[in-house]
Amino acid sequence: MSQQSQFLTLLIILASFSTCFSSYKEDPHATNGGPDPIAHTTSMGTINLGDKHEPWLVDFMKSQTKRFGLTTRLSSASTSQKLVNVGDFGAKANGGDDTEAFRKAWKVACSSANSALVVPANKNYHLKPITFSGPCKPYFTMKIYGTIKASSHKSDYEKDTLHWLVFENLQDFNIEGGGTINGNGRIWWESSCKINDKLPCKHAPTAVTFQDSKNVRVSSIRIKNAQQMHLTFQNCQNVEALNLVVIAPGNSPNTDGIHVTGTQNIQIQNCVIRTGSRPREE
Repeated sequence: MSQQSQFLTLLIILASFSTCFSSYKEDPHATNGGPDPIAHTTSMGTINLGDKHEPWLVDFMKSQTKRFGLTTRLSSASTSQKLVNVGDFGAKANGGDDTEAFRKAWKVACSSANSALVVPANKNYHLKPITFSGPCKPYFTMKIYGTIKASSHKSDYEKDTLHWLVFENLQDFNIEGGGTINGNGRIWWESSCKINDKLPCKHAPTAVTFQDSKNVRVSSIRIKNAQQMHLTFQNCQNVEALNLVVIAPGNSPNTDGIHVTGTQNIQIQNCVIRTGSRPREE
């Protein structure tokens, strides 16, 4: 049983941390792939929190970690994991498309017992829309140490305009590592009818979607600048979303933090959610 079991009855959704900006301001580290200069090490791991202009994130995470006394949940496979590095399958992190390399690495890691798919630190990988499917072998972990950034070409989303990264049909699966998932949402926000009322209203992709999965934990990562919604759980069971930073500029349209539908027994704890404030189109 996880050490987090003492919190099974406690559900904390910090969805009200939304700060409005008078004008768009991109994170200065969003395009260069470098590590953020401020990071906070908690009992759940190390997570990059933001640039030097956002010290409130550090203070908040420190206070919440102390308040709840969260401790690391160790999987039974943590001491004998097979590491599968995306770089070994051709991922270059040089500004080109790394999608196929991630697909190949996922296939190998998914089919290997006690495996971890590793996204190395201090690298910025660009991905087109991709679905990471199971079922996989038990105790499968995706360790995101670096940055995964969405393709900026809208033509890459023609087959599916609603999703970017999809995780489906998984069981006993973890994402962790302290890295960043960057939806690269600015190109979508600029063409939104919420920004320019002369444009037609269209949906934009959700950055990260979990669907039809069971016993999933997403912890100690940063999800930022989603095209539309940041993180969704659809038709899942037994989910933990812990120690996350979900952030986008205040004028980014419909960039919901964490969206839950058809999901049973979900815990959202020790998170910072500060995303766009524009209302959803009815």
